[in-house]
Amino acid sequence: MINPTINYPDRLPLAQLPTPLQLLERLSTQFSGPRIWVKRDDLTDCALSGNKIRKLEFTLARALSQGCDTLITCGGVQSNHCRATAILGARLGLKVHLILRDEELQGKGLNGDRQLTAPDGNLFLDYLAGAEISIYPKTEFQTRQGELFEYWSQYYATQGRKPYLIPTGASDGTGVWAYVRCIEELVGDFQRADIQPSHIIHATGSGGTQAGLSLGCALHQLDAQVLGIAVCDNTVYFQRKVMADIVDWQSRYKVSSLPESLSVQVNDDFIGPGYSRAGPEVFATIKHVAALEGLLLDPVYTGKAFHGMLSLIEKGYFADTSDIVFVHTGGLFGLFAQREQLSF
Repeated sequence: MINPTINYPDRLPLAQLPTPLQLLERLSTQFSGPRIWVKRDDLTDCALSGNKIRKLEFTLARALSQGCDTLITCGGVQSNHCRATAILGARLGLKVHLILRDEELQGKGLNGDRQLTAPDGNLFLDYLAGAEISIYPKTEFQTRQGELFEYWSQYYATQGRKPYLIPTGASDGTGVWAYVRCIEELVGDFQRADIQPSHIIHATGSGGTQAGLSLGCALHQLDAQVLGIAVCDNTVYFQRKVMADIVDWQSRYKVSSLPESLSVQVNDDFIGPGYSRAGPEVFATIKHVAALEGLLLDPVYTGKAFHGMLSLIEKGYFADTSDIVFVHTGGLFGLFAQREQLSF
């Protein structure tokens, strides 16, 4: 049931909502397990495709309410979040500066003053949308992230601008609201489809989506277990990160106590070679699902998580249920950047 007592903060109506809930009939039959449903959050918009726009609806409303005119955020060079921020910034007339991490660059950068040749995928769209981009080697990015935010924040402040800093994936107490609200959508979806799924499965990359889904299920008293399939880091890290985002939400919005039914479940068995890297089994799943169902997945997030879900089905993990739901968080443009991994 929908909890009518939840008081959402201001949001900008930027996404095309509600997104559809679709049954994958052929794939469900092929795997002889529970019926597989997909919440199509890859359809939140065209170039903005994915889960990040839901978070940015709340995050950018907060930024504008504070009179900010510049957005500074960070992520990998193929970050879906950074691409969404760049495009929404252009839509709203805001300056956007992206602090990006590249796994392959070596050596120390000079304030990130570098550009990759022939940018592809999300990075291509970042440049197309007019974002300022600073790319740093992975080690420098990780060790100096706080310093880099401070440097660029001061840089724009000296120009008379007012920057708003957004963490990786917009995953913080404000971003949590996005998937609390999505659970409200899912409650309606389930009622219309006349189903009671036992699990809601998705890719966990920065923790914010899982924080919202887990908290949303508890707040709306939806009897479904959220299962995040990690694409990087491990279970302990994500359990701590998800709870940190929820505690931040509780503090920011002065919530006296958290629901007793709140549960955070993470599986870290399908990370593979590491963040933004996938093994051949993931690319095989991407090709199979695209050809069988016309559903497009990416190798960084949804492909890994979807492969993990299918592997768990084969192992009987969902044997006692008739329906499960996969939240498709987008990432199509990241697939283009790794097209050489797909053979035809």
